[in-house]
Amino acid sequence: MTTRVPRSSAQAEDAAAAGEGTASDAAVGATAAGTGGAAAEKVRGWFASRLPADWFTAAPDIQVDREEITVVGTLAAPAGASDAERAAAAAARIRRFREETRNRRIEIAHEAEHRFRRKVSWGVTCAGLTEMFTTLSVPVMTRLRQSERRVLDTLVDAGVARSRSDALAWCVRLTGENADSWLQRLREALRQVEQVREQGPGAAGQEP
Repeated sequence: MTTRVPRSSAQAEDAAAAGEGTASDAAVGATAAGTGGAAAEKVRGWFASRLPADWFTAAPDIQVDREEITVVGTLAAPAGASDAERAAAAAARIRRFREETRNRRIEIAHEAEHRFRRKVSWGVTCAGLTEMFTTLSVPVMTRLRQSERRVLDTLVDAGVARSRSDALAWCVRLTGENADSWLQRLREALRQVEQVREQGPGAAGQEP
């Protein structure tokens, strides 16, 4: 079965303009299929050298998987007498940033997609408000036994999800929300395993 998280036309706007990356970079191509620490650090380092210094108040949060690079930066929080005023000012600041940086972001995305063979998605956070400009929806194939399919069918029958695909996406989101600390520890363990591999006897530049 296939699960797909839909995106709106507004979210797809920048992604469509950015285009598809087709070529690969020789230095990074060897790790392009992986999502571990070394590959992610290369991506983060590359973006650190390309992003204008005045865009964000701190280093952006950059997440990498096999298909996508997500860049989420933080904008300076606006002043305001009330929560409503600050929220309105933050939303306006996000819209202005999106419009003023569009061409440069598309240019950076083109270069990154060409180099890393992954789509680039953008987003910003301002005064607690986070907005994603682009997101990538990727189909994921899986095989489920009857007992597992019944879980999805129960969610569909109860109206929690529209279809099995939607129910599976719901289960993934729920797991992520409720097991975040465990998943973070697992990711950290995987990064440590990759670092140990890189330091092994076959690592480049080491004596046999």
